Amino acid sequence: MPIPNRRIRTLAAGALALALGTTALTPFVFQAEAQPAAPATGTAIALPRPAGPDFADLAARVGPAVVRVTVTGHAEAQQVADLPPELRGTPFERFFQQQQRQGAKPRRTMGQGSGFIIDASGYVVTNNHVVGEADTVRVELADGRELPAKVVGTDPKTDIALLKVEAGADLPTVKFGDSDHLRVGEWVLAMGNPFGLGGTATSGIVSARGRQIGAGPYDDFIQTDASINPGNSGGPLFNTAGDVVGVNTAIFSPSGGNIGIGFAVPAALVQNVITQLQANGKVERGWLGVSMQKLDAELAGALSIKDAKGTLIGGVERDGPAAKAGLQPGDVVTAVGERAVTQPRDLAEAVAAVKPGGSITLHVLRDGKAMEQKVTLGQTPDAREARANAEERQSQGNLGLALAPSRGGEGAVIAEVRPDSVAANQGLRQGDVILRAGDRAVKVPRDVAEAVGAARKDGKAAIALQVEREGGRAFLALPLKAS
Repeated sequence: MPIPNRRIRTLAAGALALALGTTALTPFVFQAEAQPAAPATGTAIALPRPAGPDFADLAARVGPAVVRVTVTGHAEAQQVADLPPELRGTPFERFFQQQQRQGAKPRRTMGQGSGFIIDASGYVVTNNHVVGEADTVRVELADGRELPAKVVGTDPKTDIALLKVEAGADLPTVKFGDSDHLRVGEWVLAMGNPFGLGGTATSGIVSARGRQIGAGPYDDFIQTDASINPGNSGGPLFNTAGDVVGVNTAIFSPSGGNIGIGFAVPAALVQNVITQLQANGKVERGWLGVSMQKLDAELAGALSIKDAKGTLIGGVERDGPAAKAGLQPGDVVTAVGERAVTQPRDLAEAVAAVKPGGSITLHVLRDGKAMEQKVTLGQTPDAREARANAEERQSQGNLGLALAPSRGGEGAVIAEVRPDSVAANQGLRQGDVILRAGDRAVKVPRDVAEAVGAARKDGKAAIALQVEREGGRAFLALPLKAS
C-alpha cells in the first residue's frame, strides 16, 4: 500500500491510457511538404533507401495469425433527468426514481481490439480489458472469416485473456519468443487493429525494459516506440525472428493517440498465465501475506540499515503464511532462493510463480543480521478492512499529528493532521493507523510519543513509522523536528 509523500512523482492526469478497442475512425490530416526543385530533363534521380530493416517478409509470414477481436456488451442506462429541486426530500423522490429505472433501458456497447493465434486448434491470446466485460466475443481472421469465440479465462492482474474459436480446420499460428533477453534498441514489429482499421503493422525499437506504470502488482512492461493506438490492445509485438515477445496493452498519451510510448506485457509473463488459463480457466498464485515497499536511503537510515538494497516488508498479515513463518514488519528481503530481490516487483513475481502450498526460501535482513526463512505459501484471502475510532486524542503537535486509540486495540489512529506540518508533508492523513514507531509496536497513542522521544534522544533525524491505510501497510520515514 503506497503512502503518498512529497517524493512521489505522478504521471500527468489522463496521460496513461489503456489501448481500449474502438470502432471510431479519426480524420487524417496531411501537411504540405516543401517540394524539391524540378530536375533537368533526362536527369535520373536515385532515391535514398530508408535506414532500418525490411519487415515485409516478416509481416507476410506472421500476419495470418493476427486477428481482430470484436466485443459487444451492455452498460446501465444513465438517468435522463435529475429530480426537480422542489421534490427532493419529499415522498415523490422515491416514486420519481422508480419511474426512471423502469423506463430506462440498458445501452448496448461495442468495442474492438486485437489478438493472435497460438494454437492451431483455435486458442487466441488478447487483453483482459478487451473482453473482460463482454457479453459476446467474435474473432475475425486474416482471411476474412468471422467466428464466435469463447472466453476460456481471464487474468485481470496481468491484463491477459485466452479465447477459443472453432474453425473446423487448423489455423495459422505464431509462437512465443524470449522476452527475458530483449535489449533496448532491438527492432520490433507491432501488429493489430488500431482504430478498427483492420490488419496494420508498425515498427520501432525496444525503448526500455521493466517499466512500472501502476497497472497492477506485476508491472514489468516492455516500452516501445512502435506505433500502438486504441484497438491495438491484445495484439502481438514481434522480434525480428517473428516470435511474440510481448502483448501490446497500454499507451502513454495526453491525447489518447500514439506519441511513441507504448507498453507490452512480456512474453515470459504471458506464457505462464496462458498455460494456467488453458489448463484451469484461471490463474493460481502463491500468497505470502505481506505488504511491500521499495527501500530508499532515507528509510534505510531510519531503520538503521546500512545499504538500501532489497524490498522492505511494510506489513505482515495476521495468521498469514509470512506471519506463521516468523517474518516481521521491517524485515528486508534480499533474495528468494537464488533470485535477487532489488524491488517489490521482484518479490511479487517470485511469489506468484509458486502455486499455493508450495514453499520458498527468503533471504532476510533483520536488524542488520542476515537470516533465511522458509515459507509455505497460501492462497489469497478476501481483503481485510481496518477499523478505528477517533476518541481520546493525544497530540503530537510538533509533528502535526493528533492520535487516538484504535477500536481493535492495535495501533494509534491519526485523528487529525495539521496542514503544512511534517506529517502532512510526508503524506500522512486522517484515518491512517500507526502500527509501529521505531523499534516498538504501537498499542496506544502514548507509544508513538515515547518512540519519538527515544529517537530524538538517540539523535536520529527521522523515525520509521509503519502505517496502515485501507487495509494496506507500509513504512515511511518521518523527519523529527526539534521539540
